[in-house]
Amino acid sequence: MTVGYRTLGGTGIRVSTLTLGTMMFGAWGNPDASECASMVHRALDAGINAVDTADVYDFGRSEEILGAALAGRRDDVVVATKFFNPMGTDPNRSGASRRWIIRACEESLRRLGTDWIDLYQVHRLDETADLDETLGALTDLVRQGKVRAVGTSTFPAWAIASARRIAASRGHVQVATEQPPYSILARGVEADVLPVCMAEGMGVLVWAPLNGGWLTGKYRGVTVAAPGSRAGREPDHFDFAGPARDRKVAAVEGLAALATDAGMRLIDLAHAFVLAHPAVTSAIIGPRTLEQLEDVLGGAGARLGPDLLDAIDAIVPPGANLHAPDAGWTSPWLAPERRRRPAP
Repeated sequence: MTVGYRTLGGTGIRVSTLTLGTMMFGAWGNPDASECASMVHRALDAGINAVDTADVYDFGRSEEILGAALAGRRDDVVVATKFFNPMGTDPNRSGASRRWIIRACEESLRRLGTDWIDLYQVHRLDETADLDETLGALTDLVRQGKVRAVGTSTFPAWAIASARRIAASRGHVQVATEQPPYSILARGVEADVLPVCMAEGMGVLVWAPLNGGWLTGKYRGVTVAAPGSRAGREPDHFDFAGPARDRKVAAVEGLAALATDAGMRLIDLAHAFVLAHPAVTSAIIGPRTLEQLEDVLGGAGARLGPDLLDAIDAIVPPGANLHAPDAGWTSPWLAPERRRRPAP
């Protein structure tokens, strides 16, 4: 097992090529705080020094579990969290307004039990908030010492470029990172998001490198999602009743054959693929159990040669998403009530 390190964009921060994602910490995946803490310590002992969470993951419980697990080890860990999604019924407890950003940060700091957040990310684009307003609030948090660097997650390329331009012209802290969905089955960001990040010198932390479990191979031959499985909980990733399932099944079979011929496991092929892209800094892994974490760690350090990468391209073309929702963000301006119609 080999976990390497790369510099996170222009921040100067060195992070491991695998980042521990904690979306499964809490009722969304594993409510056993003790096992979640064991996963944190196992990951750190294996050389992983970056951990990613979000306030919305089990509505704060993930941050609480992570904060408790990091007691005594906080100084050695790059902690990333996110804000944007609703954290209650109050209409102002969401989004990217200055009002919510300041409050959301204070609440995350409390739950994490820390004085600072290494990377504070806007979880999704808020089309109702002025980016100048959002960046101004984030800049204040950096100047106050509560945040070290700021980033975005699942932003369209034009919004990333716009945020960079606004920050430069207004004297705000620069958006240093982007966190897009990226896997062999969801390659849409190769067309625009990743090139923009490369051009701007940004760090990239990719989520869902296993495409919600498809690239573990555990859904091979499965026609109906088990009620307790992630496929049953998140049908948008799997679409067992629609054509996306057929496309993914065919692709996974071809990829599994490639992995076998190359003498590696499908899961290792999947992680090595995203890390081979020159724009990518780290791949976020999201284990639900300690066993799943050990499985991922067992293949850390796998590498893909040019011939194998070309063979993958022949199965899933560059820039293609086999299932549209895997893009993680749909432009609100494509909705019928907003498309080609004036505002009421």
